[in-house]
Amino acid sequence: MPEVSSQALNEAPEDEWRAYDDFAAGIDTYRLPNADLSGTSVRLTFTGNLSVALDFQNATEVSWQASGQIEVPSGTVDPYDAVAVRDDVFFVHLPRRSSDRDALTVVYSTTTHRALAVHTVIQPEPIDGMPQVTQDFWAGVTDGGEPTGEEPGPSRYLIGKRNVYRYSPEHLYEHVYVSSQRYAWQCLQGAQRGHGDMDLSTVWKFQDELYLFCFREFRIPVASIWLHDLGYALRTTGSFLGLNGAGQPEHSRGGGYIYPLGSVEYPDVQPV
Repeated sequence: MPEVSSQALNEAPEDEWRAYDDFAAGIDTYRLPNADLSGTSVRLTFTGNLSVALDFQNATEVSWQASGQIEVPSGTVDPYDAVAVRDDVFFVHLPRRSSDRDALTVVYSTTTHRALAVHTVIQPEPIDGMPQVTQDFWAGVTDGGEPTGEEPGPSRYLIGKRNVYRYSPEHLYEHVYVSSQRYAWQCLQGAQRGHGDMDLSTVWKFQDELYLFCFREFRIPVASIWLHDLGYALRTTGSFLGLNGAGQPEHSRGGGYIYPLGSVEYPDVQPV
C-alpha cells in the first residue's frame, strides 16, 4: 500500500487559484519507474499523414523526426520519458527542448503494433472561454509487424465513473467523468485542497482496460496526458505541459494509484 500523509490538509484560499507548478511538485511520487529504451527504434505511421521515427540514443535522449501534421527535422535530439505501463505497452513522452511550447506523447504496443499520439501545444495567447493549452490525437501503427486487435479511438467507457487518484502521500484528487467532452475534479489533499472545476477532457481506448485520458484546464494554462490501467494494476502514468506561475513553459511527470469509488448509469437520455 502507498504511504499516506496527514499533511497538506489546509484548505487553499478561495480567491487564490494555485499555479500549475504549485500542485505539480511531487505528483510523480508514485509513478511507475522509467524504462530505458537505449538502442531501440520504432517507426510510427498515424492517420492524417503523420509519420514519426524514434531512435533512442540512451536512457534519456531520443533522435527523431516527424512529418505531416508535425514537422520535425531529421536528427533532432530531445529528452524522452518512457514507462513500460505493461510488459508490451510503452508510454513515451517527449518534453521537447527543441520547441518548448509543445510536447509529443506516443503510446505503442510491441505485440499488437497499435499506437496513438497526442500533440500538446501552448497557444501564444489565451482566448476567453477556451483552454490555452490544446491537444490533437491520432491513431496509428508501428513498423514492428502486422497490426492486430482494435484500432485505438474515442471511448465513452469512463462516463459515469468516479475515481480517486493517489499520486503521493500528499496528493489526492477525485475525478467524476460526466460526458465524452468534460470531467469534474476536486483536490482532496494537496496545494489545491478545496479547489475544483469542470474541464475539457478526451478519452480514448488503447486496448482492453487501458485508456488514454487527457484534460485541458480553463483556469490554469495546463493540459495533461494520462494512461489509466483499469485492469488488475489500477495504476496511472502521465505527463503535464503548461505555463508555471512565472509564465514560462514547464513539463512535469505524474503517476500513481487508482481507487474506483463507483459509477452511475443513465436510464434514458445519455450525455454527449
